[in-house]
Amino acid sequence: MNEILAALHARKSMRAYTGEPVSAEKKEMILKAACAAPTAGNQQLYTILDITDQSIKDKLAVSCDNQPFIAKAEIVLIFCADCQKWYDAFAAGGCEPRPPRAGDLMLAVTDCAIAAQNAVTAADSLGLGSCYIGDIMEQCEFHRELLSLPSYVFPAVMLVIGVPTQQQLERPKPERCGLKHIVHENTYRRMGAEELQEMLAPQAGQRPYGEWLAAFCSRKYQSDFSREMSRSVEEYLKAFQQGC
Repeated sequence: MNEILAALHARKSMRAYTGEPVSAEKKEMILKAACAAPTAGNQQLYTILDITDQSIKDKLAVSCDNQPFIAKAEIVLIFCADCQKWYDAFAAGGCEPRPPRAGDLMLAVTDCAIAAQNAVTAADSLGLGSCYIGDIMEQCEFHRELLSLPSYVFPAVMLVIGVPTQQQLERPKPERCGLKHIVHENTYRRMGAEELQEMLAPQAGQRPYGEWLAAFCSRKYQSDFSREMSRSVEEYLKAFQQGC
């Protein structure tokens, strides 16, 4: 296994940081790596918000499921799916563009995710830890106001980055599902109950599978967080489609 593959397999989310500063040079390296990511038509359908205002970090820590480590992170980056800038450029150039639609937004969200993963890999190569924060979408209506996002911009991905504590470095990475369950050849193969249990049982550990699955479903899929994320994103999409 080469150095890059080893790093990809070893990387894990890190949610506690020492508070040591991260140099401006390292931050620039991370941002340049993000912007070097593959992008649809070389459009870079994202805008990256570099959150340096501590008061905004504090608000994000609360709005993103009350996670204090967000406020303590040296680097907080929000990757916004940006359909506004090209629309504005086309309009300014006399192109009479149609309003952006859901397909444009999906493409922009994909661009965001790819760029963010480049940032994660770059941070890891510099000895820094990182964590994705999905709650940036759950409270997207609040974050639109907080971050002054225009009509055709959606807060898709948030990353926090810092120097990880020793405990975080030593914490084992959760096991991933086997390739035979994740990779289907040519066409989708819907799995039955037996194979689904085979795929997920390692995550249950010593706990009975059915008990673990019910608890996980309640904590994640059926959670208030999950329901609120769907509601707020759906409302955001309605406003996006209306351009208001």
